[in-house]
Amino acid sequence: MMTECAFIIGDVHGCLKQLEQLLTYWNPDSEKLFFIGDLIDRGENSRGVVQLAMKLRKEYGAVVIGGNHEEMFLEWLDAPINHATYYYPRGGKATISSFLGEERFHSLSHTDLSKALQHFFPEEITFLESLPDYVEHEGYLFVHAGIDPRRKDWRDTEKMFFRSIREPFYTKENKSGKMIIFGHTPTRRIHPNKKDDIWISPCKTKIDIDGGAVFGGMLHGLHLKENGEYQLHSITSNLEVRDHTFLL
Repeated sequence: MMTECAFIIGDVHGCLKQLEQLLTYWNPDSEKLFFIGDLIDRGENSRGVVQLAMKLRKEYGAVVIGGNHEEMFLEWLDAPINHATYYYPRGGKATISSFLGEERFHSLSHTDLSKALQHFFPEEITFLESLPDYVEHEGYLFVHAGIDPRRKDWRDTEKMFFRSIREPFYTKENKSGKMIIFGHTPTRRIHPNKKDDIWISPCKTKIDIDGGAVFGGMLHGLHLKENGEYQLHSITSNLEVRDHTFLL
């Protein structure tokens, strides 16, 4: 498959150090940069990740796709009392603390935390609100979680499925006509024998690049080459680098 060179980064989840290391393998002069979603939650520096992604979009035209954790954050921001119980234990506490500090998180009410974030970080919030559900890139589809295989036209997939679907997508036939690169489901859930390596579907039309970085796994960066070759750079939790080149 001939395509414009691209570099696609898996679920970061606040793992800024791994992201910074991975970006040293990206060539901004020849590769367009994509993030597959879930920049935030669980990891220690969601604020740093968001601000770096904003800079990369502004300066290099990087494309950032929205994930379910960006969606959860925005839902909490809009109605903090209603969503706090669900959001906080799913990484929300870490994200809010990275923006406002641990002391504020523990001393302010849900509503005041939301108001403080909107007051001090309006640009970051606007950025997260602007993220698309998917991006088409020549013969590829980049999406956080997947598409609804029941739809005649995959573009009619509901927003919640683009950002949250799991087994009903990756276990079913891909009729989209696209090579789909996605995240959301840590690959250890699909092929536990290979732990955090990327997952390639048996039909070779779906690639999962969520290496579970925030769970002690790997942050994957997948290069798409003009000759149809794939090159993978993976950063482990202790910042070791693993490389792999392959064809489909």
